[in-house]
Order: sequence, then C-alpha cells, then structure tokens
Amino acid sequence: MAAPTSRGIPARTPVRLFAATLLVAAAGTLLGCAPQSTPEETTPADATADTDTLSGELAVFAAASLEPAFEPLAESFEALHPEIDLTFTYDGSSVLATQILAGAPVDVFASADEANMQKVVDGGLIDGSPTTFATSELVIAVAPGNPLGISDLADLAAPTESGAPPVVVVCAAEVPCGSASQTLLERDGVELAPASEEQNVSAVLTKVAAGEADAGLVYASDVLRSGGDVDGIEITDASDAAGSYVIAPVSDAASPEVARAFIEFLSTDEAQQLLEDLGFRAP
Repeated sequence: MAAPTSRGIPARTPVRLFAATLLVAAAGTLLGCAPQSTPEETTPADATADTDTLSGELAVFAAASLEPAFEPLAESFEALHPEIDLTFTYDGSSVLATQILAGAPVDVFASADEANMQKVVDGGLIDGSPTTFATSELVIAVAPGNPLGISDLADLAAPTESGAPPVVVVCAAEVPCGSASQTLLERDGVELAPASEEQNVSAVLTKVAAGEADAGLVYASDVLRSGGDVDGIEITDASDAAGSYVIAPVSDAASPEVARAFIEFLSTDEAQQLLEDLGFRAP
C-alpha cells in the first residue's frame, strides 16, 4: 500500500464584530425604529472547523476482505482530514485479534465477524461498543467460465469427469470465512476434504485465481475485487451464515478522536455506497 499522504490546512478563526454590533444597537435605541442586529449565522465552514483540524496517525487492523473497500475509503477520509495519516494491516480476523491481545500497537480493529471482536472485548482492549458497518455472504469462487459446471455446495464433493472431486480450498475454521463455510457445509450435509485451509480469504481467492484450486469459498465482495480472475456461484440461502463486519477503537489509542471520526465515516452515504458497489451489504 502506498504511504499515506498529508496535506496542511490553514486554521480558521471566526471574526466577531462586537464593536459594530454595539454601534447598531445604540443607533436603534436613538432612532426608535431601526431593527436590532442579530448574531452572524454559523457557516458550514465554521461548523466543520473542529473536524477539519483533526490530525494524527491512525493504525487500523482490518480483515483481509476489507482491503478493496478500505483503500479508496482511506483516500476519501484523508481528503476530508488532510492532517490525518492512515495505515492498514490486513489479515484474517483471528490472526489480528491474537496480535492485539499480544500487545500489537493499533488504534482501530475491523473484524469480519463478531466472535473475534468479542475476544478483544473480553480482553479489556476495546473502548466502548463495536459498531456493525457491513455484512457479506459467501459464494463459490471458480475459474472463469466455470469449466467444471459447479452449481452448488454438493458439487464440491462430487466426482468430476476425471473421477475425482474438484480441488477445493477454504478458510481455516477459526477465520470468519472458515466458520461461515463450515456452517453452510454442515447445513447442506456436504463433507469436504479441502486441499488446504487458509488463514485469510485473500489466500483462498489467490489459489483459485492462480489455478491452484478448482473452487474455493469466499465472500461475494472477493469475486468482484478479482477483476474477472474468478467467477462466483451463488449459494442458496447463504444469508444463513452471513458475516457481520464490526469495528471499534482499541483502548489507549494514540488518537482516540481520529479513531472515532474514521468509524463514524464508515456510516456515511459515501462509504456505504462504495461498500455496496464492492459486494458488501448494509448492516
């Protein structure tokens, strides 16, 4: 990821015309008919002055599946607050939670599920309550054109023309995409012998895109970000295992005001529209 940029912004000091106000009031008294002056209305620029002067660095730990959304969102956020520098670390939510509990320096944690966020909450390392800002559902990632004709989860364990089932990769059970995969496979009574169990959904996507696996279970947003390197096959009632993306400031964050501002930004129309465009769903 390219290093965040920083742009300065001049401080703005509202001008209060106390002397002029007193003179107008005196004139109104002498003439008996002149209207009294009213205080100057606050302009939008004045109203946002406090937020515009936010500054500092913000280290964000985020689930790997959030990378395609958080990169452009970071640019928009930094454009609004030029004196803020955002840095991101992406990985499986369980890996990130473990690192936070071990004392990794971080200001904000964005998890792809509530379970891994709760680990950090239980560790006393979250300031306040986590906020849900998006959800996502699993699909089956296959090679472009779906050469094996996979149509549902059962096909992942069924013999192909070669006599062997497809080579399938999934996320490890402790990772949100792995837990969701397990839920759907058990629901449909499908027993898989995966070729590998990855520590984050990006690794699953990479193996399918590279032809190292015939199929993998990823989020709908991952198929979109692949840029056509994989196709996505919808899973019936995938909402049964929909994941909730939750975010919260970590206790003792270096810039708590900046952390809160970034979290609030994710609920704006701009952020929610971009998340939707990338395959995420509203919370």
